[in-house]
Amino acid sequence: MVDFLLRARTLPARPLMERFRSVAAMADIPGLLPGLVPALRAYSGLQVPDARSSRETRSLGRLGNLEVLLAGKATDVRRAQKLRYRVFYKEMSAIADAATLFARRDIDAFDAICDHLLVVDHARSRHDILRKPEIVGTYRLLRQHIAERHGGFYSAAEFDIEPLLRRHRHLRFLELGRSCVLSHYRNKRTVELLWQGIWNYVVQHRQDVMIGCASLEGTNPDRLALPLSFLHHFARAPEEWRARTVDARHVEMNRVPKDAIDPKTALKQLPPLIKGYLRLGAFVGEGAVVDDQFGTTDILIILPISAINARYLTHFGAVTNDAAPLPKRDGLPLS
Repeated sequence: MVDFLLRARTLPARPLMERFRSVAAMADIPGLLPGLVPALRAYSGLQVPDARSSRETRSLGRLGNLEVLLAGKATDVRRAQKLRYRVFYKEMSAIADAATLFARRDIDAFDAICDHLLVVDHARSRHDILRKPEIVGTYRLLRQHIAERHGGFYSAAEFDIEPLLRRHRHLRFLELGRSCVLSHYRNKRTVELLWQGIWNYVVQHRQDVMIGCASLEGTNPDRLALPLSFLHHFARAPEEWRARTVDARHVEMNRVPKDAIDPKTALKQLPPLIKGYLRLGAFVGEGAVVDDQFGTTDILIILPISAINARYLTHFGAVTNDAAPLPKRDGLPLS
C-alpha cells in the first residue's frame, strides 16, 4: 500500500478515484462504500483478524530447497497475488480488468479472509536487499466458520453448495482455491509439498471435507467434451456428496456416452491438479461453469477426508472424523 500511496501523489485526483472505484468493485458488493474496506484490505494483503491463523509466516514442511509456508504477513500475501497475476494473466488466458492491470496482482476480496500457502525456493532469491526466497507456488484456504462470518465460500458463485453443507452440518468444510505454480516447478515434488502443507493445515484445524473449484483450460465445452464426460461418468459424487451448478451458469458435462469413452485417453486431457484430486479420492459435482474472465471451464471438487485413498495417507498421516465410509469408484485407471 505504501508504494501505491507514493505513486498516488503524482496522479490527478479524478483518475486516482477511478482506480479506487475499480479496486472496490473487486469485492462484488453493490455500491462503492460497502465494498471499499474489504477490497482495500485485500489490496494491501491484510487479513481480517479472525481469519488469520498466524501473525508470523511459519513452515508446514520442507523438501530440499523447497519449503511450504503459511503466510502471516501482508507482504507474503501480496507476493502470492503477484505470482497469481504472473501465472493467470501473463502465462494463461485470464483477462485483466483495470484494477488488476493497475496493481499487477491477482486480487479479490476473499484474499482478506483466507489463509495463504506459499511454496518458496531457497535456492532462488529475489534481487532486493532482503534476499527473500522466491515464491514458486501458492494455494488459498478458507475455513467454513470464517466463510460464514464474511458472506460465504468463493465457490458459491458457481455452485449451489448450501444443500451439501446442510446435509453434512456436523462436518467442517475447507475450501481450496487460487492454486498456481510456476511452469518449471509443475512437477510431482512441488505438488507433494503443497499437499503436505494442506494436510498439516487440515490436521491442525481438524477439517473434515475439502471443496473447491478446479479448472480445465478453455471456454468451449464442446472441445472439452471428452474430459468433462469422463469426469461425469467416472468421478461424479454420490448423491449425499453431490452439489450442482447454479442454474443460470450450468453447463452439461454428460456430452459423450460412457461406453464411448477411453478412460486413459480422457485422463491425458485432464490438468495435473484434477488428476491429483482424483488420485486422492475426490469426487466432482454436477455440471460445469464457464469462467470467461479466466478462460476456463470450472468443475467442483469434493474430497471428504474419509474418502482419501489409503495408500496416500502414508505420505500425510491420518485424522479421525465422523464421516461415514464412502462408496468405491470402479474402473478409474489412476494408478
